[in-house]
Amino acid sequence: MKNVSLRQIRVFTEVARRLSFVRAAEALHLTPPAVTMQVKDLEAEVGLPLFDRHGRTVALTSAGEYLLVYARRVLSNLKDAEDAMARLKRVETGVLDIGLVSTAKYFVPRLLARFREQHEGVEVRLRVSPNREQLLAMLRDNEIDLAVMGRPPKEMATRAEPFAAHPHVFIAPPGHKILDTPRPPVAALAAYPLIAREAASGTRALMDRFFADHKVEPRLAMEMPSNESIKQAVMAGMGLSFLSLHTMELELSCGLIKIVHVEDSPVVRTWNIVHMQSKILSPAAEALRYFMLEHGEQYLAEHDGPWVGADRKG
Repeated sequence: MKNVSLRQIRVFTEVARRLSFVRAAEALHLTPPAVTMQVKDLEAEVGLPLFDRHGRTVALTSAGEYLLVYARRVLSNLKDAEDAMARLKRVETGVLDIGLVSTAKYFVPRLLARFREQHEGVEVRLRVSPNREQLLAMLRDNEIDLAVMGRPPKEMATRAEPFAAHPHVFIAPPGHKILDTPRPPVAALAAYPLIAREAASGTRALMDRFFADHKVEPRLAMEMPSNESIKQAVMAGMGLSFLSLHTMELELSCGLIKIVHVEDSPVVRTWNIVHMQSKILSPAAEALRYFMLEHGEQYLAEHDGPWVGADRKG
């Protein structure tokens, strides 16, 4: 494998991540034939097929799965070397990979836009993870420099620093009967169907713990893996729900959704900026870390303020 190139490794890992030559080509800004050629050249160098192709279906072979482990190590080590050289040069330039839980996508891009105004030499790439487990895998494999998430991981050696409050609230469609009570007890929620996030989500874990602490059994009507789907279901009158306040700025401002000011709510967690303890952050990553710690709380407080205590009469 002496003639394997970094370009081939990058193309291979992207195809393996997406299990699609077309989507990998889009992500790499290449043509699909160029991606196919790079993979074929790598397979010729390795001497084994790396992908099984059946029409549009792509899957890793056993050889591909083994090679992917080492390919990720190569790219991870290269990323660490780039960061170390940047620290020696003390420059805030280069590419910064940021991972997000899906709920954070509603505010992090606007914070990053402000960051870029002060650090024009930094290219920021966002990777939104559908669930917490995948985000932790990206951290562990050094695919991202920093992660923005709620519940910090205990199962990995990470440094997690809280930078802002993260309120969660119960919501209802306008005109719902529960809104007639200014401050309904938690037990009142049990009378209405509830639309919840999937069991693996941090939002669902927080909701379940809230009900357990109050010894209330909710009427779980359905589960949905998307904040957007849940908001649409609530607006359609299908039930109440429990979501991060940061996902609903538009709907609240337009009066499409109402906050149910249940006793002992909002339920407040914190947002954290997280990285592996073993990772040497580049100057660009350090700059973003400090930016989030310094400005994140104020930015989110400005956007939360109008809604946390307002609209108590529905």
